[in-house]
Amino acid sequence: MEREESKRILECLLFVASEPLSEKRLMEISGVEPRQLRMLLDELTQEYAGRGFTLRRLAGGWQFATQADHAPYIEKLYRPKMQQLSRAAMETLAIIAYKQPVTRAEVASIRQVEVDGIISNLLDKRLIREVGRRVGPGRALLYGTTDEFLSFFGLNSLDDLPAPVELLPVELKEEDSLFSEEIKPALEIAPPLTDE
Repeated sequence: MEREESKRILECLLFVASEPLSEKRLMEISGVEPRQLRMLLDELTQEYAGRGFTLRRLAGGWQFATQADHAPYIEKLYRPKMQQLSRAAMETLAIIAYKQPVTRAEVASIRQVEVDGIISNLLDKRLIREVGRRVGPGRALLYGTTDEFLSFFGLNSLDDLPAPVELLPVELKEEDSLFSEEIKPALEIAPPLTDE
């Protein structure tokens, strides 16, 4: 197959895909060889740089995405229901993202409130999923994030999550602030609960 035709096929597939496509899936559909696939994806990434949307690695695959600085305009046209997550849902989701795999009881212990309804809501939105069961009495369900979580937050992998301290306002990060004395212990994530 001609190189330019292969590139057009990849561009078309990525344009119509509603979720990130893995390189393996792109090869299966297009028939493009692995070495050429990576080269063509890099070329497409460069061609779309600086435009209204770009090609980027997302949730372990490739997807066209809009530029972040255009978000206010896109939100005027389209605002997905998932963006309307409550503060409690965001806190619960953050705990699951950073502590996974984690049980419902561990999340409730960290937040110090009941989280059953919030976890059900996050499961319905497919931002989290059941990833197994804790070994020991009760065999509590363990939760982790999904590819939809990565895609929703524009991450390629969990390694792209900011360190918890990076999420603090600048004034709380400074050496001479209360951060080192009073706030830091409150930000440390509680150790996992044991079922023993």
